[in-house]
Amino acid sequence: MFVLVVPVLMFSMVAHEYAHGYAALKQGDNTALMLGRLSWNPLKHIDPVMTLIMPLVTFLTMGIAFGGAKPVPVNPRLYRNYRSGDIIVSLAGIATNLVLAVVLAALIVPIGLIGRAVPVLDSSLAILQLMFLYGVTINLVLAVFNLIPIPPLDGSHVVKHLLPPSWAWNYQRFGRYGIIVLILLLWMPNSPINTWIKPVFLLTNAAMRIVGPFVLPSPWTT
Repeated sequence: MFVLVVPVLMFSMVAHEYAHGYAALKQGDNTALMLGRLSWNPLKHIDPVMTLIMPLVTFLTMGIAFGGAKPVPVNPRLYRNYRSGDIIVSLAGIATNLVLAVVLAALIVPIGLIGRAVPVLDSSLAILQLMFLYGVTINLVLAVFNLIPIPPLDGSHVVKHLLPPSWAWNYQRFGRYGIIVLILLLWMPNSPINTWIKPVFLLTNAAMRIVGPFVLPSPWTT
């Protein structure tokens, strides 16, 4: 599972961060480009604490690997329109993960058809399908989790623009404690985050009902 999940998880996280940087560039901010972060190279998006240490610690202590990539640097003051630019850049990563989930689910169908037409490839293609199945869930989780309106997650950048200025200022300042709050929420029995993430399982089940007939039988997918 580790070998299957890590590549698609890394690609999904890089795509998420790249989307932020690309959207910022289109809004007039070239910070990510100038700092070399508008890149598909995963090494540029790895943070020693958030990408390596925290997922390991949270997995060993809570059974859930919680972490993230190094955030792409942006300068909202350079956006042509601060409000719309901030919202677009913040939602770009989420939109990218949703698109990836749909694309990966759709690709399962032709892979299954090829595997049945060329039986000698079915074992290898079954592994690829399994990676894509994990990829659907991973990208949906990334999208829905980042919509949580707790700073510094992406959803908070939308919420702050719906608040009065004084509230928005205090709401953003709360972001310094956001990661701690998220970890505590994940640690809670019957965490509200479980309810927030529930749509992922509904969408995954719906996707499986559609592509299930095309999934190649194998020791890994049965």
